[in-house]
Amino acid sequence: MNVWRCFGSLVLMAGLCGLVGVHLPALGQDKGKDAKDDKDAKVEKKTEAPAKTEKTTETKTETKTEAKSEGKSASGWEYKAFAGKEPFYQKLTTETVQTMKVMGQEVKQEQKQTFYIEWKPQEPKGDNYVVTQKIIGVDMSIDIGGNKISYKSDEPSAPQNPMTDFFKALTQAELKLTINKNTMEVVDIEGAEGLIEKLGGTNTQLQPLLKNILSKDALKQMAEPTWGAFPTKEVKQGGSWTKDSRLDLGGIGIYKTKYTYTLESDDAKQAKVKIDAKLTYDAPQDKKGLPFAIKSAKLESDEGTGSAVFDKAKGRIESSNIKMRLKGELDIEISNMTTKVDLVQDQTSTVTTSDTNPIAAAAPPAKK
Repeated sequence: MNVWRCFGSLVLMAGLCGLVGVHLPALGQDKGKDAKDDKDAKVEKKTEAPAKTEKTTETKTETKTEAKSEGKSASGWEYKAFAGKEPFYQKLTTETVQTMKVMGQEVKQEQKQTFYIEWKPQEPKGDNYVVTQKIIGVDMSIDIGGNKISYKSDEPSAPQNPMTDFFKALTQAELKLTINKNTMEVVDIEGAEGLIEKLGGTNTQLQPLLKNILSKDALKQMAEPTWGAFPTKEVKQGGSWTKDSRLDLGGIGIYKTKYTYTLESDDAKQAKVKIDAKLTYDAPQDKKGLPFAIKSAKLESDEGTGSAVFDKAKGRIESSNIKMRLKGELDIEISNMTTKVDLVQDQTSTVTTSDTNPIAAAAPPAKK
């Protein structure tokens, strides 16, 4: 999951929490359950060749790789996207339908979000790529129980809504990533503090949530799946490799995903990779300053499939898509009252990459 795609999901979660805040105090009468411990704080991945393991304070994912040379996989694929000087662009579109049942009352939420991202390679530092990542456009449509909010960054004269300033702040944020050429792991990220400051300035009530969610370690984990389909070991057509991700979002909870990649086809021009994803969720252990508490949860995906295409000439993931269904139940506490929420969420995400700015390409010609 890319940084901004994940962030859009957090906007969706914020909407969920807003609904919970409105409905649960009046409806909730159940007793709360004890928050469960996170038993899988450490995920290990093994490969044939030994490699060093990196750990972070909040994200304890261990990843090993067999890549032997800078930006190259053991299968001979070369990741060139961050090695050049010219920027490239991504269009990320996610459609989400979320249905909640609270004490027999059903609330439906629909969201479509498109983020336009600019990646700009910087001067490399030793064995690391350095690249900036910036949102250059946002197209967002949210329907929460019949309450609709929409925003388009290329329509400055559009009617204002409660989220307008928040979305505007997104387009002012920039992150700088340092990525190891050999392992393709994010070793450092700059700009998190500025991102929180800009977004939190639009709504002070969001600041505690943002500080917990947008830690440096969380942002690193969000970024890496952008190139996750890049193979970490020698693989032939029909062969597979895996990657485990553990994303700790503080008071929102912990998302653990196991990706299985299978090489479906491979020729001189491109390779197509099948993606299978299994996501599980653990409730947080405390509120961490939030106005609600997820006391317990049993959520997991029963469907997660997609594909990615790697362009060998350009050395990048040219397109990808994934469908995910998440379902289960949560016990959410507000003002010392706990209520059970049944949740079903269907999400479809697509990413396309281009050399030219997709916003400029879509703009109507200037009138003479």
